[in-house]
Amino acid sequence: METVYTQGIWMAELLQSETRNYESFWLLATHMGDPKAAFLLIFPTVFYVHRRTAIAILWVAAVSEWLNLVFKWVLFGERPYWWIGQSGLYVKNSPSIQQFQSTCETGPGSPSGHAMVTAAVWWVVVSALASFLHSSFGSKILTAMPYIFYTLLLGAVGLSRVFILAHFPHQVIAGILTGVALGVFLNRTVPDRRPLLFFLCSSMALLFGALLMHAGLKIVGIDLTWSVALAKRWCSKSEWVRMDTNPFSSLSRDAGALLGLGLAQFWKPGGWALPWVSKTLCMALSSMALYHVSRFPLPTVPALLFYSLFFLKYVIVPQVVMVLIPGLVHLLTAKPKKD
Repeated sequence: METVYTQGIWMAELLQSETRNYESFWLLATHMGDPKAAFLLIFPTVFYVHRRTAIAILWVAAVSEWLNLVFKWVLFGERPYWWIGQSGLYVKNSPSIQQFQSTCETGPGSPSGHAMVTAAVWWVVVSALASFLHSSFGSKILTAMPYIFYTLLLGAVGLSRVFILAHFPHQVIAGILTGVALGVFLNRTVPDRRPLLFFLCSSMALLFGALLMHAGLKIVGIDLTWSVALAKRWCSKSEWVRMDTNPFSSLSRDAGALLGLGLAQFWKPGGWALPWVSKTLCMALSSMALYHVSRFPLPTVPALLFYSLFFLKYVIVPQVVMVLIPGLVHLLTAKPKKD
């Protein structure tokens, strides 16, 4: 693997030197590929356009990110920003590269979670859009446009992860291929209008399944905190190492979102029938609300409290988008019935 890693460092160095003027674009691409964007940005935007697709997005995002966590625990995988120091190969000839605030993720590197979740989630979006364009216009060119966008998006997200030294190229490719496969498969198993018990069981299965796996690996002598220690040691700035990039944060987000999805459908099955103007207002209000939810600071000590509150934060997300905001808008805009 040493040859693969050294070639990856060379590619990252070349990409940084040749595209330094596009740094803002690469940072935007990596933020758009962040798994949390699927929950906080893509899901609420799509929900007011097409309910079933939005539920599919939340379902696919949660399951694919959880599987990515499992794969990382099994496959390990170095990250470029710490491998450079750990390898000892660059003591005398250090590569001319730069770290960024988004570089210092604490989980293992293989496969890329950004690439994997982006590929899975956006497959749901583009396949639904392509199907709509084909049925509405019957044009092969229009139908192909979403898939062209999809390819360019995956390329941008993947290269951005190499650019900021978060992943090696082979980890990005593995993430994309796995994500596409998951997107195609999971999009056929969307739990729309399933009972609350299904989502409760699914949430607990993700949560306790990962915890049991973590405990089992620890018993056989595999220390899954090794990557956190390396991140703290080799990150350029200590404040760039954040708890919300920890694997247990991803686990809390996924389990919380599925439970929240079940609760939202339980409180108001089918939702409200709103006109397009009201839906546009809902979209704007939901974006504002989720922005504040995502920015709300959580205590990082003790760790269990942080993860519990992080779990609750993502339980709230579907409630805001599917129940609270539409209910409020419906209450304010509904015309009174005549006697």
